[in-house]
Amino acid sequence: MPSDRAEPGFDDYVDQLNAHYDAATASEGEALLARLQVAFRAAGRDLDRLSLDDVAGIDQLHLGGRSASRALATLGELCAGERVLDVGCGTGGASRLLAAEFGCDVVGVDITPAFIEVASWLSVSTGLAERTRFLCADAANVPLSEGSVDVVWCQHALMNMPHVPRVLAEWQRLLAPRGRVLLHELVAGENTEPLALPVPWARSQATSHLRSREQLERAMALAGFEPLAVEDITDMALAWRQEHSRRESRPAETGQKAVAPPGPTSIFGSDFVLMGRNLRDNLAAGKVRVLSGVWRSARR
Repeated sequence: MPSDRAEPGFDDYVDQLNAHYDAATASEGEALLARLQVAFRAAGRDLDRLSLDDVAGIDQLHLGGRSASRALATLGELCAGERVLDVGCGTGGASRLLAAEFGCDVVGVDITPAFIEVASWLSVSTGLAERTRFLCADAANVPLSEGSVDVVWCQHALMNMPHVPRVLAEWQRLLAPRGRVLLHELVAGENTEPLALPVPWARSQATSHLRSREQLERAMALAGFEPLAVEDITDMALAWRQEHSRRESRPAETGQKAVAPPGPTSIFGSDFVLMGRNLRDNLAAGKVRVLSGVWRSARR
C-alpha cells in the first residue's frame, strides 16, 4: 500500500497536525505526558491506578463523549473478542472503552506521537494494557497484516485526512472478509459559508478536510463498503456541545476545594473554550453535521 509520505508536502502536513493537537506543549514548555501526570497528581489521583472516570476528560475528545462511543458500538453490534482497529485514536479513550465494556482487543493508531505516548500510559494506569496497544502511524499505511482486524473504528478523524480514498483502501486491506467499519464523523453541512475558526480539529483551513455526507458515502461505496445503518445525529451532538459550552464558560466556584482531573484544555490549551463555542455555532448554523454509521466490506 503506498503511503502518503511519498507525496510532496506530507511532512509539512504532519507537522501542522502535530502543532494543532499538541499546541500546549510549545506554550507550556513541557511534554503532554508530563503535564498530564502533574495534573492528575494535583487532583489527588494515583498515577498507577487511574479509573476510566478519572481520565474521561482527556480521552474522549469527540462530540458526545463516552455516550457517543457506546451508541456507535451498540449500532455496530460489537462482540467480545472482536479485533478492532481504532483509527485516529488520540489518547486512546475509545480503545479502552471498547476493551473494558465490550470485551474487544483493540489496536489504536494515530499520527501524533504525543497522543500515542499518553494513550499507552493511560492504558497501563487503568489496567487495560493487555487488551489495548497503540501505534504511531499514518492511517493510509498501518503496520499490520492483511485481514488482521474484524472492525475498523473511527471517530472524528477523516476530517483531518486529505486523501480519504487511500485510507479507505487501507481499511479494506486490513479488514477480514465481511469486516465492518464503525464511523462517527463530522461532515460539511448545506451552509457553505466559511467555518468559524478555530475548532477542535483545526485552527485554519489547512488541516480541515470536511466532506459532504454525499461525498463521504460515495467514497465508501467506491472503496467497496456497503452501508448497514447511517444516522444523522447532529441534533444530539449540538445539544451535547451546547451544554458543555455552558459548563466551560461558567466561572469556577469560589472556595472550591477539590481539584478536578485534567480536561481538554490540558491538551489544546486555553483556546479550547473558543474552539468549543465555534463548533457549537458551526453546528447550529448548518455548516457542520454529524453522522454515525456502520458499513460492511463487500470483499468475501
